Amino acid sequence: MPVALSKVAPFLWYAREAEEAARFYVSLIPNSSVDGTWTLPVESPSGPAGSVKVVEFTLGGVSFQAMEAGAMDPFNHAVSFVINCDDQKEVDRLWDALGEGGSYEACGWLKDRYGVSWQITPVELIEMMKDEDRARAARVAQAMMNMVKPDLAVLRRAYEGVELN
Repeated sequence: MPVALSKVAPFLWYAREAEEAARFYVSLIPNSSVDGTWTLPVESPSGPAGSVKVVEFTLGGVSFQAMEAGAMDPFNHAVSFVINCDDQKEVDRLWDALGEGGSYEACGWLKDRYGVSWQITPVELIEMMKDEDRARAARVAQAMMNMVKPDLAVLRRAYEGVELN
């Protein structure tokens, strides 16, 4: 039975390795699955019939589609995917897995080995940044701006006003 597609879903264009990328993401995030693959049955600007592969997958309960169709525009920071993490252990696991073979950036951002940008974000960080006490929120924001990988212990200390060495 076919999987119902979301009304609106992210669509990612990979030069190559779309199915590999989808399987990798699915292996990391609960409530995820590769739902199907198919090839374009006609010739396209990307190649002959059968050379363009489409992968349908669900990532954390959200429908995605990916296409493997040769080089086009590279991924960039204009689109990224946020993963809301429950604790430091989840931050560490996803940071290490998604960053392997990619590049680590600042403030919880990284690019994976396929060039896709991710924001590994502790839910607690978002809650601290929303605090009505804007001084507390500002301390957390400043601490985050000085980080590469989010560190909840440091963020909590900033939130409480404990001096950061």
